[in-house]
This record gives sequence, structure tokens and C-alpha cells, in this order.
Amino acid sequence: MTNTDPKGHIRDVDRYEETRSGLYLARPTPGRPQFHYIESWLLPELNLRITDFHFNPGHEFQDFYLDVVDIERSGAVWRSTDLYLDLTLYHHDRIEVLDVDELLAAVPAGHISAEKAESVLRTGFATVQGIAANGYDLETWLAALNITLSWRRWPQPGR
Repeated sequence: MTNTDPKGHIRDVDRYEETRSGLYLARPTPGRPQFHYIESWLLPELNLRITDFHFNPGHEFQDFYLDVVDIERSGAVWRSTDLYLDLTLYHHDRIEVLDVDELLAAVPAGHISAEKAESVLRTGFATVQGIAANGYDLETWLAALNITLSWRRWPQPGR
């Protein structure tokens, strides 16, 4: 019942749930002034990690944050590797692509191959196209792919 972030910090998790679509986790985010709780889904079929940040008053931002990731599973252990490219979905209004510069800089630095970077861009732009074509509604796009995610399924700390 822990989550190890990219910096090696181990965080307690309130809930994990595995479904045919992927892995759900929910956990508090102590010490973060912007938000107090996150819910994330790892979706191997889409190479995405989708996160809903529960923002503190005055820090509201995007509806969902999407990371393009590689996902590996070994028994009960799931591992995601961030592949630099991120997307932010805002209030059924727009989606923004972030960190293209980081992805492109990672290729000559030897952190990622040109082929992998191309795959990441294809994933990112297919995601943008799919969400935009569905009125910037994440759930509608996922439903068209026969993926149903659930969020906030029990009382959370601080609520």
C-alpha cells in the first residue's frame, strides 16, 4: 500500500484497485500547498497516467493531468516511467501539450531513443485528437474506447 515517486519518496496509499483497464491509486499529498490529494489511473493500453489533483482553495487548475508513460507490471508491482510529454485538460474547454522541449532534448542527451520519442509524440497527439473530438470530455473519449474509470469512490481525508 505504498507509491514510490520518481524522486524515490515512498508515500502511503489509501486505495489501489486493479481493473481490466489498469490500476487506480488514491493517496494524500502531505506538504503540498496547491493540492491535498491525488487519484491516478495507469492505463497500459493507452500508455497514459491520468491524474485528478484535489486542489486546495485558491489553487484550482486543470481538471486532469495526463502523462505519457511506459507501464510495466511484475506480479503485484506496477511501474510507470514518465516519458516527458504531458497533457493538461481544462474544464471541458481545451487540452494543452506540455514539455515537448524536454522530450526533444532527451533524445540527443541519450535518455530516450528517437524511435521512442516518435512513439511518445504519436501517443500524445492521438490522445489530444481523441479528447478534442469528444468535446474535451475525458470520460466520453475513454467510453468510446470501452474504458470506464471511477473516481472518488469513498470518503477521503480532509473532505
